[in-house]
Amino acid sequence: MIRKFAVTGPLLLLLLLASRGLAQSDSAAQSAGQQPASQQPAPQASPNQQPSSAQEPTEEEGSLRRKRPRDHKNWNFNVGAGANTDSGTTHAFVRGGGFVGSLGAARNANKYLGLRADLTFADLPLRDSALQTAQATGDTSYVLSFTLNPIINIPVSKEWGGYVLFGPAYYHRAGSLGGDTTVPGSPCSPFWKWWGNCTSAATPLNGDFINTSQNQFGYDFGAGITRKTPSGVEIYAEYRFAHGSGNGITTDYRPITIGFRW
Repeated sequence: MIRKFAVTGPLLLLLLLASRGLAQSDSAAQSAGQQPASQQPAPQASPNQQPSSAQEPTEEEGSLRRKRPRDHKNWNFNVGAGANTDSGTTHAFVRGGGFVGSLGAARNANKYLGLRADLTFADLPLRDSALQTAQATGDTSYVLSFTLNPIINIPVSKEWGGYVLFGPAYYHRAGSLGGDTTVPGSPCSPFWKWWGNCTSAATPLNGDFINTSQNQFGYDFGAGITRKTPSGVEIYAEYRFAHGSGNGITTDYRPITIGFRW
């Protein structure tokens, strides 16, 4: 009995140790196989590699870079007042200093070039010598003009600038005489011809020469200087030469205006 236990005892102990070794090896293999691949260390970025956002600007940043700030206004408006001086045939019958008022608007293509339209009223008071010729005691005489001029702006500094303009013009001259005692059929003088109601060698027999209204086409050109105020509104001073003609009659005056442009 003792001999049989001495043989089988070591054999059982050996089998027990072998089974425990196999169990441990199987557990280690399973642990290694179940390790997730995500736990593997991520490759490190090169220190010289820059972020992609720094290499390629976003769409918003690109659009901001493409847009340039506008250096001019699409539209400008002006209003001014002053007086006129006369020239040509008009100077012989009209005294200077008549009131001038104007308003206009300009559409700008850029900060240098635009197209400006102006409506101007100019008073043309008759000289005393003209009233004596017409045998009148008073008068109303004026001209309305509409001009459409290309304008060239000349920036000098942030505050100061200038411009020149020129182009076609339409003139409507009208007037009336008060207290006139001219006899119908009287010989036409240079004044009556300029006045516009003396189509023949004598004044109309119907006496319809006290009032006058005539339309003329012509041109004008001029220049001005501007001074920008802190509010952005510009003060301008402008000088023009205006000329119209029709049926051999001319109208010439030189308006000087001071006003505001914005």
